[in-house]
Amino acid sequence: MPGDSLSHLFSHRAFVRFWLARLCGTTANQMLMVALAWHMYDITSSAWDLGLVGLFQFVPALLLTLPAGHLADRLHRGRIFAASMGIQALTAMLLLGALYTGLATRELILAISVLLGMARAFQMPAQQAIIPQLVPTVLLQRAVTLSTSAMQAAIICGPALGGLLYTLGPATVYASCMGLLLLAAGLALTISYHHKTALAAASWSSVLAGVAFVWRRKVVLGATTLDLFAVLLGGATALLPIFARDLLQTGPVGLGLLRAAPAVGALAMSLVLVRWPLKRRVGHKLLLAVAVFGLATVVFGLSRNFALSLLALVVTGAADSISMVMRSTLVQLETPDEMRGRVSAVNSIFIGASNQLGEFESGTVAALWGPVVSVVSGGIGTVLVAAAWLKLFPSLAQRDRL
Repeated sequence: MPGDSLSHLFSHRAFVRFWLARLCGTTANQMLMVALAWHMYDITSSAWDLGLVGLFQFVPALLLTLPAGHLADRLHRGRIFAASMGIQALTAMLLLGALYTGLATRELILAISVLLGMARAFQMPAQQAIIPQLVPTVLLQRAVTLSTSAMQAAIICGPALGGLLYTLGPATVYASCMGLLLLAAGLALTISYHHKTALAAASWSSVLAGVAFVWRRKVVLGATTLDLFAVLLGGATALLPIFARDLLQTGPVGLGLLRAAPAVGALAMSLVLVRWPLKRRVGHKLLLAVAVFGLATVVFGLSRNFALSLLALVVTGAADSISMVMRSTLVQLETPDEMRGRVSAVNSIFIGASNQLGEFESGTVAALWGPVVSVVSGGIGTVLVAAAWLKLFPSLAQRDRL
């Protein structure tokens, strides 16, 4: 029974500690992203600079993620996650100090973005690869779904709380983020599991083994690149400050609600998936979810009504949750444990590219042709990607079971 499975899942203490650590860490990260974006827009009022925040996070993540994946196969993944939380806490402390010393500038925010990108390069492979070590295989899909629901709950609370606290000043947000990130680091340090160190010696061929593995497994390649191109084109996160202030006529609280809206849909859908996991025709459902994501993005781009914009973003989150759970479960089940860190690193590059590079793409198009053209064209592109993957990756489209 589903209820029995959930009780069994929560009986695994290491998983519960990781779940709580991820909840605290993601909440703080989302608060920090809201404050950072609004702070930058307050300083420069530039769509280009909003895009640069994403680019400055993406480049170090791109350069470091593959070595980080190799490290995740050799060292304790919980400690790597804890170190990443500690570095992000340091960025919040630096921003807090800069406010009191008058050094909070455009250049500092971009430098902080680089540091955040470096921290997340090590966080992502470790947090993805650790879950199969904390629960038995039979509970993996529910563990991935429940972990995703924690992340989505944090993405709901984080932006809304960040926007609310920003009305009291950015210092309040940065101090709160620092506390939550330190708590996440402490929880992660208490996680224990039997770590099987990868036998391969440190070398470029070993570091790149995850790339070769993904390339050979076309189902995994199709699933990970689907997210890359769909969110690269369809993401509108970087432009939310523009939509909030200039098009929807709202302030920091409204921005927090807009950033939280996709997570509301994602959390609701993840709770449905915990109760009723997807079992059949998963390939078609994955592509359909991506197409719905694109259509809802188009609606958001055209909307000038705050409630309709929120609803459209809720739908994007629900569709993305289906995609995320299926992709994450599929990748973990198709990968042997001694390779999970490196394969998760490849997946992290795709996720990072779709988010940070997508923010840069959105900011660039918005600077040239305006935010509406940027979001609407991206949504249309996402629908076209879902249609193209039916032909390019038939093994993924025709996949019946996870």
